[in-house]
Amino acid sequence: MKIAQVAPLIESVPPKLYGGTERVVSYLTEELVAQGHDVTLFASGDSTTSAKLVPCCEQSLRSNPAVRDPIPYYMMMVDKIRRMASAFDIIHFHIDQFQFPVFRTVAQKTLTTLHGRQDLPDLQLLYSAFPEMSLVSISDSQREPIPYAKFAGTVYHGLPQALHRPTFDPRGGYLAFLGRISPEKRLDRAIEIARATGFPLKIAAKVDAVDVEYFDEKIKPLLQGDGIHFVGEISDREKAKFLGEASALLFPIDWPEPFGMVMIEAMACGTPVLAFDHGSVREVIDEGITGFIVDNVENAIAALPGVLALDRVRIRERFDERFTSASMAKAYVALYARNFATASRVPASRIEEITSHETLVN
Repeated sequence: MKIAQVAPLIESVPPKLYGGTERVVSYLTEELVAQGHDVTLFASGDSTTSAKLVPCCEQSLRSNPAVRDPIPYYMMMVDKIRRMASAFDIIHFHIDQFQFPVFRTVAQKTLTTLHGRQDLPDLQLLYSAFPEMSLVSISDSQREPIPYAKFAGTVYHGLPQALHRPTFDPRGGYLAFLGRISPEKRLDRAIEIARATGFPLKIAAKVDAVDVEYFDEKIKPLLQGDGIHFVGEISDREKAKFLGEASALLFPIDWPEPFGMVMIEAMACGTPVLAFDHGSVREVIDEGITGFIVDNVENAIAALPGVLALDRVRIRERFDERFTSASMAKAYVALYARNFATASRVPASRIEEITSHETLVN
């Protein structure tokens, strides 16, 4: 099967540091190539892939100080894909909804994975206007605000199985916070939990331009004193040690998290997760096995001893069972085959054949 993967242009694929969607696109693309598919990646020119790369800008937009508005670059990207569309059996978009007006007449040839929150009124109007566009959610909770949209399925994110080596005997003695510093991620809660339990807290986090004021006014004052260590952004290579040596990951969110990549990154390292009950958390965390789920800071403080007592070997086993990139790619290929069969008028009885390795290798 000839597959186009369309990545955001904000970061390279894979991103050098933070960049959740671009990282998922990279893992999926590399796994599809490894499974024998003919894959073309539309992404920034500084991306690295074993697929065929079609650069849609010279470098990631975030790294280019000359870029003020990303929309023109996405318009040019969508037009480039439109001109090449006949070369592909399926076009898989990860760029929100820029492509909807252009590809609605060939909607069955496309899939769009939604990577962000969907509880915004403007988005509800958009999906009503383009009901033929086939969507993929990254958790069932993500799709709750738009039940009328055309969902092909839910596919959880996955990581390469060998990406992070687990640490079953951590020696760091600290709690970890990994992600973005923004109001909805609630680093303030993580700091409160760490101080109340007497654990050091290490913070590996990115501060976007839009969140600088929040960081300066609300978070910086909380970083003063012993036990709170701000590390800054870290790369994939650094994550295994950062998460693996941690006693637990704190995930004290206060928003409808669509998935929460950091939770499965911690699981891959054998590290338990203490998470707040929002968005996808109950779909990702197996409570009492890979972590505990709470609804306030007081309950988090009380739950921490139980979190620390969880079996790290079993945590890694659950990651292997549920969240590898191989499992993610297999789930997407099943959706591709269904769309391909419909668009090409292939009998339904052949869908299983189409998804087999032998049939898909060109």
